[in-house]
Amino acid sequence: MSEKVELFTTPTCPACKQVKSYLEEQGVDYVEHDISQDDEARKRMAEETGQMVVPIAKIGDDYIVGFDKEEYDRLLQL
Repeated sequence: MSEKVELFTTPTCPACKQVKSYLEEQGVDYVEHDISQDDEARKRMAEETGQMVVPIAKIGDDYIVGFDKEEYDRLLQL
């Protein structure tokens, strides 16, 4: 897996914790953007996806909204 993974999250989001836990279990490195503290990341997430919900993962040129294990597995070739 060579794709860069970016996660847009908030600290109180249960699905965000689920995604992070899953990626860590799979040994997938990711860069986390806490949109509750990072205004630029929040703005970029909204502009790129049209969404204001978390978690959102950017994997390569693709986005996943929420925790869709099958989609993570597909995009990360797990």
